[in-house]
Amino acid sequence: MKQNITRRDFGRRSLAATAAALPMIVPSSVLGLAGTVAPSNRVVIGCIGVGNRARYLLESALQNKGAQVVAVCDVKTDCRDKAQGMVNSCYANQNCSAYIEHENVVEREDIDACIVGSCDHWHALHSLAATKTGKGVYCEKPLSVSMEQNQVLRAAVRKHKTVFQLGTQQRSDEKFLQACELVRNGRIGALKKINVWSPASISGGPTEEVPVPANLDYERWLGPAPSKAYTKDRDSNDWWWFIEEYALGFIAGWGIHPLDIALWGAGDLMRTPVVVEGTGVFPAEGLCNTAVGWKVALKYDSGIEIDFRSDPAPKKWTERYGFDNSHGTAFEGTEGWVAVNRGAITASREGLAGDKIKTDEIRLYKSRHHMKDFIESVRDGSDPISPIEEAVDGDAICHMSDIAIRLKRSIRWDPKTERFDNDEEANARLSRVIRPPWAI
Repeated sequence: MKQNITRRDFGRRSLAATAAALPMIVPSSVLGLAGTVAPSNRVVIGCIGVGNRARYLLESALQNKGAQVVAVCDVKTDCRDKAQGMVNSCYANQNCSAYIEHENVVEREDIDACIVGSCDHWHALHSLAATKTGKGVYCEKPLSVSMEQNQVLRAAVRKHKTVFQLGTQQRSDEKFLQACELVRNGRIGALKKINVWSPASISGGPTEEVPVPANLDYERWLGPAPSKAYTKDRDSNDWWWFIEEYALGFIAGWGIHPLDIALWGAGDLMRTPVVVEGTGVFPAEGLCNTAVGWKVALKYDSGIEIDFRSDPAPKKWTERYGFDNSHGTAFEGTEGWVAVNRGAITASREGLAGDKIKTDEIRLYKSRHHMKDFIESVRDGSDPISPIEEAVDGDAICHMSDIAIRLKRSIRWDPKTERFDNDEEANARLSRVIRPPWAI
């Protein structure tokens, strides 16, 4: 990143000039000693979208000594003020800038990277804006609301040679790394099937039209989404996650987590053409209109199959894998199985779950902390653990699953063209109309 090098070089030269001209004692923190990071070497961050989940990401960045947050942006006054207060309190100053418009963040030359924690329908546009100004991007999952937006973002990341990390943080959990390396190294024999399940969307939601709250810039919140009258709490996390105009619902918003682990463990076996079919249950009334239940079968030309369901998982799964909660990824092979979720990793025979992977075997990228991994990647200019290609491939499974249950028929996906074979009705669902003046 050209501007980073210039700023850091300037800092070093200024320090050297000062030291030569004036005998002085320089604090060890300025030099990056005593366990600190010199300011000139910190990754400077701006946050776009700082609601509930995004403030967790902000807190994660604030705890990293290799980063410095200097700006926050949100269309809600209370979220913006709370985030600004968090930053100023952390650094014991009043230096954090707060903005309504994301352009004010991405146009700042002193910022190296952006954390995008806005609503799903804004993910791609906010990430694109930051990418086009040469900034690294950490984007909350899922990637976007259309495959077209995913493809445009991927092309921009590679064109501008920036760093991108999707917030599929399970990859930075040792349990998931261990499970996927066991699969990759044949500990369960040849992989045949993957069972995946996650929480589903909810139904309901108030439809009463009410005045827009004083603390909300509603026009900017809508952004690329269709213009709609404001209904009570429409912008609340209680509801927008489950409204098709702003999200795919939890078939993507939660489903991406266990599906991403399936992809990590299966690798190229999930990058062949695939036939997708399934059924879904959609709300009959209320504001929410994304699937509150689904059962999707994906059959790959490589020979593996995926059974992707909303919770509750079938009783035979929970009994077999020893899980009783709402999510998981289970790999079934010719010689056994291994299953994993945020609580545990289990396997078909004693000792298998903890079997040591040798140094000369297949080893996957190892990260111990998702935000730290991103910050280090921005500093080094390297790909992080959840790079843009993996993000697009994982998000594609969510999109094709949602399309299949909405069309109520079988569809065939070609990963090379990223289109459905001879199916214009299905292909029409790969893009969305974006409301002017916004565009990708």
